[in-house]
Amino acid sequence: MSGKLEGIRVVDLSMFLPGPMLTLLMADHGAEVVKVEPPGGDPARAMGPFEQGTSFWFANLNRGKRCITLDLKTEAGRVDLWRLLEGVDVLVEGFRPGVMARLGFGYEAVAARNPGIVYCSISAFGQEGPLADHPAHDLGAWALSGALSVNDGPDGTPVVPGLPASDMAAGLTGCAAVLMALIGRARTGRGDFIDLSMFGSLLPWTAHIAGEAVVEGRPVRSATQRSLGGHAFYNVYACADGRHVVLCGREPKFAQALLEALGRPDLIPVAAEEAGPAHAPLIAFLRATFVTRTRDEWVEWFHGRDVAFAPVLDLAEAMRQPAVREAGLLTERDGAHAFASPIRFRGG
Repeated sequence: MSGKLEGIRVVDLSMFLPGPMLTLLMADHGAEVVKVEPPGGDPARAMGPFEQGTSFWFANLNRGKRCITLDLKTEAGRVDLWRLLEGVDVLVEGFRPGVMARLGFGYEAVAARNPGIVYCSISAFGQEGPLADHPAHDLGAWALSGALSVNDGPDGTPVVPGLPASDMAAGLTGCAAVLMALIGRARTGRGDFIDLSMFGSLLPWTAHIAGEAVVEGRPVRSATQRSLGGHAFYNVYACADGRHVVLCGREPKFAQALLEALGRPDLIPVAAEEAGPAHAPLIAFLRATFVTRTRDEWVEWFHGRDVAFAPVLDLAEAMRQPAVREAGLLTERDGAHAFASPIRFRGG
């Protein structure tokens, strides 16, 4: 961990994922973060499994923070929060729009006492607009952004995503926004208000596939998209043991290396075609080929070949691999595991 943000004071009023991710990135690099929880605590505390009596989820989003409990529905709790906000640099909150103002802690009220504060409000759909009052978590942002429509199974039915992308997108975007505002404050002396939505944070992540929808007004189908299963060399293949491997690079040199090794150089021109129906015979050949060996046999076969290939690991396998352990991306201390910050500075 670096001390790049040493001296920056943050109050975090958020729960679950987006806000805690934002302030975690800051805490990991020296910011002093006070996490304010309601009576009963952040619900993530109760979500197992647990290590040393603490939720793995909660611990890995809130490490390095000082956690306190305040009941903001009481006068005493509000007085304590005002005291906490004196001279603080950043406030992050994740309530539904209007809640902070009703509690007496809207941006205008807080900025009147602390003009330099950077105030970040994270919500599902933003503080204003037709969806502002619509309740939703990550899956709702996926659905309304259109991203869920292309996160589909073989039958074309949307499936629940494995990762909370809108939550994480908001946390990462929010961290960048807060740091931008702090840089701006260093020049002007004034803080700012950041209206950040999970929906708005996820939407730009569709830029690589949304062209047909935006430019031509047509629905996007995953079977025709090069990064969604429509390209033979960016695809998932089943193996003989029911496990899977992926081809994960579409460059011509990878197609040539693999297809020559498999004795099918005649299919090399197909790999150069646009994703979609043209790739059907190549995908069919690769499916029939990969199912002839187990996943680990394919790992051995691919060793030393210049092809963008990877086995699909389950999470337990992934956490045990040297790429995680030797790089210190997952550490263990006092019997508890923690993910390290992915942000590393050569200069410390």
